[in-house]
Amino acid sequence: MNLLTPALLLSIDAYRQWLSPLKGFRCAHAAFYGGESCSAAVQRLIAQQGLAGSRQAIAARFQACRQVSGHLQAVQGTGGARVQGMCCCGPVPLPFRCG
Repeated sequence: MNLLTPALLLSIDAYRQWLSPLKGFRCAHAAFYGGESCSAAVQRLIAQQGLAGSRQAIAARFQACRQVSGHLQAVQGTGGARVQGMCCCGPVPLPFRCG
């Protein structure tokens, strides 16, 4: 585990504890499938595999979340389920491609 990993895990903890509750919605993946949110999944992956080892799995998770977000927004447009917010990767610059 390199020196960046503990700092990254602490920053995800801070996000989950202080910022995530303020946004008022869950990530699309967790809202649709249940289970852990993208931030929880990313935190788990980094803790298990380190950042370098988990990059591909993190990118796949964000891609799945983006696809579900698109689906939920399309359903909302036809009078279906109400969706608030956007995909967890939204406008946040990520160090890898998620969509």
